[in-house]
Amino acid sequence: MEPELIIRKEGRAGRLTLNRPKALNALTHHICLETTKALLAWRDDPEVALVILDGAGERAFCAGGDIAQVHAAGKAGDYAMGRDFWRDEYAMNVLLATYPKPIVSFLNGFVMGGGVGYGCHIPHRVVGESTQMAMPECGIGMIPDVGGTYLLGKAPGQLGLYLALTAARMGPGDAIHAGFANRFIPEAEWDEVKARLCEAGDVIALPEHYTPESPLAAEQSLIDTMFAGADIPAIVTALENSDAPLAQSALKAIRRNSPLSMASTLAMLRPAPTNIEAALAQEFRWVWRTVEHGDFLEGVRAQILDKDRNPTWKHPAPDAVRDEEVAAMLAPLGADELTF
Repeated sequence: MEPELIIRKEGRAGRLTLNRPKALNALTHHICLETTKALLAWRDDPEVALVILDGAGERAFCAGGDIAQVHAAGKAGDYAMGRDFWRDEYAMNVLLATYPKPIVSFLNGFVMGGGVGYGCHIPHRVVGESTQMAMPECGIGMIPDVGGTYLLGKAPGQLGLYLALTAARMGPGDAIHAGFANRFIPEAEWDEVKARLCEAGDVIALPEHYTPESPLAAEQSLIDTMFAGADIPAIVTALENSDAPLAQSALKAIRRNSPLSMASTLAMLRPAPTNIEAALAQEFRWVWRTVEHGDFLEGVRAQILDKDRNPTWKHPAPDAVRDEEVAAMLAPLGADELTF
């Protein structure tokens, strides 16, 4: 049976390849634990000068976390499975973000949700022509997690909130503009570049290329205006009063999302987290509660399992969400707080 994660040393590099191509390399709890184990083993290994992250197949680096098991357990009243998975995944996210050796990720195809957490908190984030990056969590009754609120909070202007509320997909130029990636290399060169990294053990082997145009950069002023509202209803009103194509597509996306997820995401981005640990600690409070008290079970059912695309959210519209409900989802967890 093929391993879910291929772990090996090549030349002077440690290599981690997500190996679930039929599942778009979705992260499992096992992959998170094995990634952590490998990174800890290589941290003081003199043979490993840098680490390379990539995904098997051409369709995806990683399209998110494999949440079907979390959903099944939650339906049965078992909330511990999801909480344990997220705790270990978030610990891995911090390890990746703070690792003392250079890490390079090659972000082809779909890079969403958990894939962003796996490949976008590190110093060297390579995108190519096929890159399609997004944070679609509000559509399944979640919030942008895996440190996503930290990345979104650092994006220019209101772009992070726009990305979180619409699940808009970023091509390579958009991903660099938003700060989710920082280097474009044509994918035809990737195998050669990886080989050079393994041989040199130094990121100086990464070539310089042009940065593709960013359609979102051209819309930045409109996004900043449309998403400046104090709450989700105000943002919806601004979008309703605009006939710009971006505003109309954003409005359509927002009307599909969980109102509780969107209100919570707005609260988590204003003010934005100042570091990844603060982001993850806040996110963990919310995901700890979502299987039991949020829209997660219904969102996964409607969007991923049954695929009827017709979820019945706990709130009928954004103006039905009360501030105290958001505060309750983000309240401290006491002994269950996420610590690093």
